Amino acid sequence: MIDWREIDTVLLDMDGTLLDLHFDSHFWLEHLPKRYVELHQLDIASQETLRARIIGEQGTLNWYSLAYWSRELGVDIVALKREVQHLIGLRSDALDFLTWLKQAHPRVVLATNADRASLALKLPLTGLENYLDAIISSEDVGAAKEEQAFWFALQEREPFDPARTLFIDDNANVLESAHEFGIKHLLGIKQPDSQRPEKELQAFIALDRFAQLLPNNLPGQRGER
Repeated sequence: MIDWREIDTVLLDMDGTLLDLHFDSHFWLEHLPKRYVELHQLDIASQETLRARIIGEQGTLNWYSLAYWSRELGVDIVALKREVQHLIGLRSDALDFLTWLKQAHPRVVLATNADRASLALKLPLTGLENYLDAIISSEDVGAAKEEQAFWFALQEREPFDPARTLFIDDNANVLESAHEFGIKHLLGIKQPDSQRPEKELQAFIALDRFAQLLPNNLPGQRGER
């Protein structure tokens, strides 16, 4: 699927790509609305109102900001996330893929919309940092990946040749944004959330497993092109 001789940089999304999106889906659509109602002693109908409010921010920096939601809702979002942190986990063979990349490829960058508070929670629980050369959050650059400004800022901080870059993300809008910027090699994820049905990504090839990307001769050796 990928000719690795044409790839210098691998950009990877986190939630829904390397990590199972089930944690985030459960937290934002189930756990947070339930705990919000309990903590503020509201009627149960307020759960649906909050869900609609959360979804209404989709694709913006607010959507991804734990500080924003803590301030807006009057709750400690990080503390509430810790209540269900046992759901945080890697997707299927993500660790095998990361291990191969570490052995075989020169530059692996996490390009995520997750803010630094989310990263501080998830990185120690997953060990992702051990496999990454750099981590760039949309919070760092002041723009979500859905915006062109993110990619220009990313290229300033982490120079890469779009024609020789592979980017993997589960979000079709983000992939479209990366395509507009000129990133040549783009792949989606079929089932970001292990507890939900597969998604259709009509404009992009979607991966079932990362093993589909690996060459036959494993592990690869750094420097081979």
